[in-house]
Amino acid sequence: MSNVFKTFMLLAALTALFLLAGDAIGGHRGMTVALVLAGVMNFAAYWFSDKMALAMHRARQVSEAEAPDLHAIVAELAMSAGIPKPRVYIIPQQTPNAFATGRNPSHAAVAVTEGILRLLSRDELRGVLAHELSHIRNRDILISSIAAVMAGAISYLANIAQWSLIFGGFGRSDDDDGIAGLVGSLVMIIAAPMAAMLIQMAISRSREYLADATGARICGCPLSLAGALKKLEEWNQRIPMEVNPATAQMFIVNPLNAGTFVKLFSTHPPTEDRIKRLMNMSTG
Repeated sequence: MSNVFKTFMLLAALTALFLLAGDAIGGHRGMTVALVLAGVMNFAAYWFSDKMALAMHRARQVSEAEAPDLHAIVAELAMSAGIPKPRVYIIPQQTPNAFATGRNPSHAAVAVTEGILRLLSRDELRGVLAHELSHIRNRDILISSIAAVMAGAISYLANIAQWSLIFGGFGRSDDDDGIAGLVGSLVMIIAAPMAAMLIQMAISRSREYLADATGARICGCPLSLAGALKKLEEWNQRIPMEVNPATAQMFIVNPLNAGTFVKLFSTHPPTEDRIKRLMNMSTG
């Protein structure tokens, strides 16, 4: 199954879960509330996600005079990718990592940490930036924002339902089955947020695989990206970044030093698997 088709199916499943949760928790009125809530939150995520992400990580926009080589690499790769050159930012952290953000290719930015500029060779940095530009080209920022907002909205609905059961109903009509409706609401309160999170993580992993493959083609050297991923994984496991866990999915490698249980819900595929795929691309 291609990563594009897999993403489409996962988003469809997340949407269905969202509507099902709204209906089970609040009946038809709950579904309407869910739809309105999703629309408002998706609009906000679409327009403001880039500004919020850059501000949260204290990223500073740099000019061509300040970082000429970095700008040159970004300009070259953007031309190869067929997208406008994004704005360039540097994050004041020594742990090497990078992310891209923006609602579309015309309003995008790429951000790298100070540490990644010191650690990687020029070819490895090209591989990383090609990966990030692939996220912009594939509109992964928009897709991940929608998935994150919908998953958050499902959790929000479940939280409302939890309190409503304590204080007396969330808007289900008297015609609803008493015990059956209560059981359905309880199941949704417990299961829906967990299922939404799992689907969101699966979407994130599928887009990382796609960005690796697209980025390797843009930079023309899968081995450069593979080498960069190996270095970044080692450093981020050794010195995890100071980031909000909610933004971990944005980075090229997971910035959090996760334990075994947390890895089951990881936003990133196993780095060794990503490297293996890139090596296969190179030999192929």
